[in-house]
Amino acid sequence: MNICIPITDDHGLESPVCAHFGSAPAFLLVDTASGALRAIPNGNQHHAHGQCSPLASLEGERIDAMAVGGIGAGAMSRLAAAGIPVHLTEHATVRETVTALLAGSLPVMGPDLACAHHGHGGH
Repeated sequence: MNICIPITDDHGLESPVCAHFGSAPAFLLVDTASGALRAIPNGNQHHAHGQCSPLASLEGERIDAMAVGGIGAGAMSRLAAAGIPVHLTEHATVRETVTALLAGSLPVMGPDLACAHHGHGGH
């Protein structure tokens, strides 16, 4: 399974999870089968409200699931349209998030859990 998680800094599995998907400096791809990790810079980090284009930086990547601390409704719907489930995490690190996702303890996000705007609730 390939899991994508927005991060603030690349420290491998100890990378801190970024509180908001669209503003993350990078995304960490975790291949749970091989253990491979790869950070991808977010070329869309600075965007106008509602203009987040999550798949632009991740184009061509195979992603089976996304785990985020927060995400706007537009970005979430674009990921859903691409067939990528988005899970909500409150864990501090990639390691904790991956462990929780594999254990089935991260909820799949619906529109009711999306951030209404940037800066919402600490995101």
